[in-house]
Amino acid sequence: MRATTYPPPAADASTGRARPDDEPIVSALYREYHRPLLAFAIRLTAGDRQWAEDVVQETMIRAWRSAERLDAGAASLMPWLATVARRVVIDDRRRRDARPREAGDGPLAGVAVPDGLEGLLHQVVVSEALKALSPAHREILNETILRDRSVNEAAELLGIPVGTVKSRVYYAVRALRIALEERGVTA
Repeated sequence: MRATTYPPPAADASTGRARPDDEPIVSALYREYHRPLLAFAIRLTAGDRQWAEDVVQETMIRAWRSAERLDAGAASLMPWLATVARRVVIDDRRRRDARPREAGDGPLAGVAVPDGLEGLLHQVVVSEALKALSPAHREILNETILRDRSVNEAAELLGIPVGTVKSRVYYAVRALRIALEERGVTA
């Protein structure tokens, strides 16, 4: 990494310090320190790149707000920026720890259900979903899936062509999948 001094020549000549409204200086600061600061923030956030990018952005905003206090004679602002980034991460962690944990998206998510009760709940949900289907769809699923009959056997038993059985099975399974999704069951 090349070592350049901050601020670049665009700084206020009378004080040697950056002005908060000096966009070229802030842009130069970003270009110079973005990559090393992002690498540092990724280590601070245990590899969470999204969080690290947020930390870098907040650090740059704080640098911009404090531009008048930055030392023009410093060879590098990286130590100051690293300290700010570390404080941003600490603040974020404190903020997260202070909030109560949010409940899951689904109703009663994370609540342990006894093994026998879970199976019974699945049966009830599937039964309700089957009741929502048309009688023809219920009948075809009953014969092919629940009674484990082949397409030919179901066609002979119901007195309909094999192609009709295949078509009804396809559309019945599709309708059942939708009915189950409406009840919160996903594959």
